[in-house]
Amino acid sequence: MNGDSSVVGRVGELVHATRGPDGPGEVRVRIRGGTEIYLAWSEEPLPPGTAVLVVGSRGARTVDVVPWSDLPGAH
Repeated sequence: MNGDSSVVGRVGELVHATRGPDGPGEVRVRIRGGTEIYLAWSEEPLPPGTAVLVVGSRGARTVDVVPWSDLPGAH
């Protein structure tokens, strides 16, 4: 069983840029009453500070992310 599956569907912020297929960055996610850092892979390079949605878990604290922006009025 993969303990990181609970992070899927959460929004986080990149603390280190992703490099697309050339390598992962790092994302900070609020989870389990605190924040945790995961290795983050994306299809295209994304700069630090980008809000991202976790869309998949690769296990071993590694996730797939896509850029995310809050929908207006959605709180």
